[in-house]
Amino acid sequence: MEEILSFSDASLRAQLGPLEQKVLDAVWSLGTATVREVVRDGKLWQTYPTIMTTMDRLFRKGLLTRVPDGRAFRYSPRYSLEELERAEAIGGIRRLLGSRNASLHLSYLVQAVSAQDGRLLDELHSLVERQRAALRKERA
Repeated sequence: MEEILSFSDASLRAQLGPLEQKVLDAVWSLGTATVREVVRDGKLWQTYPTIMTTMDRLFRKGLLTRVPDGRAFRYSPRYSLEELERAEAIGGIRRLLGSRNASLHLSYLVQAVSAQDGRLLDELHSLVERQRAALRKERA
């Protein structure tokens, strides 16, 4: 999964219905699967045609890839869960920072981080300082 997920794709997972999310989770847990393997896995109660339609929709939405496997298709996740979460987070943060109230949104982020865990605030501070140092190196 070396392909980089673009931030315009970040909303893909948010557009998924509950069954699509469950099927995507099933394929992530299996790594690669045919429709029959997802059905046989037993975590979903839906019928074979329903799972097949859902996997095809996930393929058309660009979240699964597929290759022929006999008379069926073998599906694989196009992105890892971590790649989707990263793209969603960065996309959301970029939208917030692109607004006229970017400083206010930053203050909300700091407030939320400190309310969650004081150590996270220290980690955020360290990340900011490392990024500043890297930017200074680039400018030099």
